[in-house]
Amino acid sequence: MDEPVAHEPAGSLAETPRPGMREHGRYAAIEFLTWLPTGLMLAPMVLLMSARGLDIAEVGMVGAAYSVTIVVLELPTGGLADVLGRRPVLAASAVVSVAGLVVMALAHSVWPFLVASVLKGAARALSSGPAQAWYVDTLHARYGPAADLKPGLAAGNVAGSAALALGTLAGGLLPLAVRRDPLAAPVWAGAGAALVLLVAVLVLMREPVRARRGPGRAAARLAEVVRDVPVTIVAGIRLGLADRVLGRLLLLAAGAGVMLNGIEMLTPGRLAALTGEAETGGAAYAFVTFAGFAANAVGSSLAPPVARLLRGSVRAAASATVVTAAAVAALAASTALRGAAGVVATAAIYVLLFTALAVASLLRSELLHQRVAADRRATVMSVDSLQLQFGGTLSSLCLVPLSGVAGVGPVWALIAVVVLASALLYVRLPVGPTPRHPQ
Repeated sequence: MDEPVAHEPAGSLAETPRPGMREHGRYAAIEFLTWLPTGLMLAPMVLLMSARGLDIAEVGMVGAAYSVTIVVLELPTGGLADVLGRRPVLAASAVVSVAGLVVMALAHSVWPFLVASVLKGAARALSSGPAQAWYVDTLHARYGPAADLKPGLAAGNVAGSAALALGTLAGGLLPLAVRRDPLAAPVWAGAGAALVLLVAVLVLMREPVRARRGPGRAAARLAEVVRDVPVTIVAGIRLGLADRVLGRLLLLAAGAGVMLNGIEMLTPGRLAALTGEAETGGAAYAFVTFAGFAANAVGSSLAPPVARLLRGSVRAAASATVVTAAAVAALAASTALRGAAGVVATAAIYVLLFTALAVASLLRSELLHQRVAADRRATVMSVDSLQLQFGGTLSSLCLVPLSGVAGVGPVWALIAVVVLASALLYVRLPVGPTPRHPQ
């Protein structure tokens, strides 16, 4: 979903209403609680499935189920928040998240894990956008359309990143303190955090009064949203085919999905092998991932000066993509290391990888927005999100099972080649707005 932007009127800054901190705090709290369950389950997820008897191909299939669910539900659930309201949709996300995490904690075979993955994907799709839309609605209702959205949106982004970082760290360390079924403990903690989110949504999210729709109109609107899903996907594909520059930028998202999923699915097992136990491997992965999240924040702040230094966003994004590919190649080479040296090398490579990836991602987003007209922005952003999930699905179904045959190192080397090849999409990439296409 697009990030709504308030258009400030001409005049002095004193003329622009300045919203109070209460809305910022509520939105930040909801964003923190929305991402906390994900952070808590991230470190032990793959290790728990392996400990419960799933082989690497089945783990990949479970990961693919998550991505496919998001792909299927991303667009209709976005419209659902406009039909039913922001609060009920986010509350439903919390309920589904609790169900998915409970099923995951109790699962001991591939089918329950698949069910849990589908439920978690549905919860993720439901939570995509309603909190931010609620915040913007609230500020506009209370302070008018000229209210400055940037401080609250920034606070929400910081809160979400903090929840992922702290949740991953806690989820990795918790199994060390629990004796009975230690790898499931962070998953149970995630379910508890999702329950807290449900309470917070019901208490904190007071929606502004909007024009009420009758049941018939709401049902008609929902049916319209569902019908628009294939239309939106086809429209995005047509835009990508009609505008080769836009198509190349969208294809980069698929490459990023392949890389991110391949790293996230295979690193926990690699670290468990280095440390000798699943629990210690989960703790090591928590620290490594924490370093990656921190590096991602640093990389985002470095993107503007890097673009100035390299005299353009295209050149800077291409260079950052090459550095990302080199970092993935270094990750593949690090599989020759053993013990603590392998863990330290993985952490150092994660810092480089996610710093470079953040620079490339931010600049690619800038180029994408420059290329898309306002009336097509929502369509392209939806297709861009779907491209990332398509890449993750491809990685789960093909590369993750391949690691069980060829090993982790060769698969990461192959991913490095994919990322390096994607950097070629920046070669001679025109900069500027898209030319007008015939309808």
